[in-house]
Amino acid sequence: MDTNLLTCVVPIYNEAGSLPSTLEKLLPYCEENNYRLVFVDDGSTDNSGSILKAISSPSLARIITHKVNKGYGGALKTGISFTETPFLVTFDADGQHDPEDIKVLLNYLVENDADLVVGSRKRNIQTDKFRSTGKTIIRSFASLLMPIPITDLNSGMKIYRTDLVQRYATVVSDTMAFSDMITLVFINQKHRVMEHPINISERQAGKSTVNLGTAFDTLINILNITMLFNPFRVFLFLSMLFLIAGLAWGLPIIFSGRGVSVGSLLFLVTSLLFFSLGLLASQLAEIRLKDIRNPHTHDN
Repeated sequence: MDTNLLTCVVPIYNEAGSLPSTLEKLLPYCEENNYRLVFVDDGSTDNSGSILKAISSPSLARIITHKVNKGYGGALKTGISFTETPFLVTFDADGQHDPEDIKVLLNYLVENDADLVVGSRKRNIQTDKFRSTGKTIIRSFASLLMPIPITDLNSGMKIYRTDLVQRYATVVSDTMAFSDMITLVFINQKHRVMEHPINISERQAGKSTVNLGTAFDTLINILNITMLFNPFRVFLFLSMLFLIAGLAWGLPIIFSGRGVSVGSLLFLVTSLLFFSLGLLASQLAEIRLKDIRNPHTHDN
């Protein structure tokens, strides 16, 4: 297989402690396989920028620098926008990923004609209980809104068909929630999303920026994505909730011969309103999504 097909996008923010060892493995591997590299320095305040400038193969690696920090997702969006190859893989700079997995994921994507392959970390080292619980909550919440065939939504190592990820990246958050959201967008749009085990190592230096605020932001953004692509699912859930509550409240009163409860009628009317709002929101969403699904419609 012609390996001049792929770009490796590496977002970097204050990773001076782990960046040298990451480059030591990643640069020769990509050069050997003729993969392109895009490094995005997301406004680092440490020595990360100087380390990148010292790269001896400028023809192999493109370095882009943000003047200010735009966030993990913002850095990935920049790298994605500069990608010109048919396939793209995202690769974290903290030393946890193994470059050898790039070819594994690429081969798996091509062999299965997939659109996105998530590098699954489930068979590797375990995260602490706090983060594991957070991931479980996030996945459970997402599963309420749409079917989720992937176990590791927020893995930082994913390989995409470039044209698709460039199309959808614009509607995804600039924050750490990018990893979860882009996967959900692919799933929601009926693209073939698969996962394959990858190797994972302990972070070599620095500290992860994932915290409780990140988890809350992810939950909010998952809801936002669902409202963009399938708002009726959210409104239907609320409508059914109020319908059941109204019937549970009102039917016993009716059967006892005490008339109709005002409270139950309020619940039933609210149920009807949510259902109507869901239909309206779905129509508006279809209009907004035309440009995303058909990005070249207005080129002429």
